[in-house]
Amino acid sequence: MVAPFVIVALNAVKSPAEYSAHGPLSLPDGLYLDGLKDFWERVDFGRKLLNSVLISGSVAVFAVVLSVLNAYAIGIGRIKGRPWVLAFFVLANMLPQEALVYPIYYLLKEVGLYDTRLSVILVFTVIQSAFGTYLLSSVLGAFPKEVIEAARIDGANKWQVLWRVVVPVSRPTIGVLLVFFFIWTWNEFLLPLVMLISNDNQTVSVALGVLQGQRLMDATMTNAAALLGVLPAFVFFLIFQRTLARGIAVGAVK
Repeated sequence: MVAPFVIVALNAVKSPAEYSAHGPLSLPDGLYLDGLKDFWERVDFGRKLLNSVLISGSVAVFAVVLSVLNAYAIGIGRIKGRPWVLAFFVLANMLPQEALVYPIYYLLKEVGLYDTRLSVILVFTVIQSAFGTYLLSSVLGAFPKEVIEAARIDGANKWQVLWRVVVPVSRPTIGVLLVFFFIWTWNEFLLPLVMLISNDNQTVSVALGVLQGQRLMDATMTNAAALLGVLPAFVFFLIFQRTLARGIAVGAVK
């Protein structure tokens, strides 16, 4: 994973002439920042970056909250038909996005949300929460009943049991979902490409795809675009890597 990132970073600061003369694996003689600057200005990367952060962050938070609520009802509440409900969420995870494009496009057109960031946030919140619900339902299904009964004896209602008992204990798993949902949404391309046609609403992944179609032979700008596109998600991963490692370790112990 590190080697491709290093190669892209080196080629992003290499001049086109140097790239043509020495190839993609050579070290740059100096810093050539025109590729980064040209890409930033060409696609208005600042706005695309803001859109991606807003959409990915909102989806991560809302999908985690929705997953917790669903899993609490399924895993601890023990609703009727629990196996069938879980099977439904598994089926939802198996559906390819290509099969959802037209129904979602038609629905958003009908309700007047087409070409809005809110539409993508709502769609990906539902999509990501399907996986989150399935995972958290398995975790909460094994939650110690004695702890919940003790909280109820102390006078806690269902909401207090959820937010003061279940959520703090499940925080490592919830943290893992938060990181995954952000990165997965950041990398999504097909649905944002179809649902966000205005330049002011497009995301970083869509900007990269458009660039590939327009500037296919400009290796320096292509690598600069790839570097700027992956760098925010990489930084987000580094910030929350302890949360990710802690959640995976807790899951292994359980």
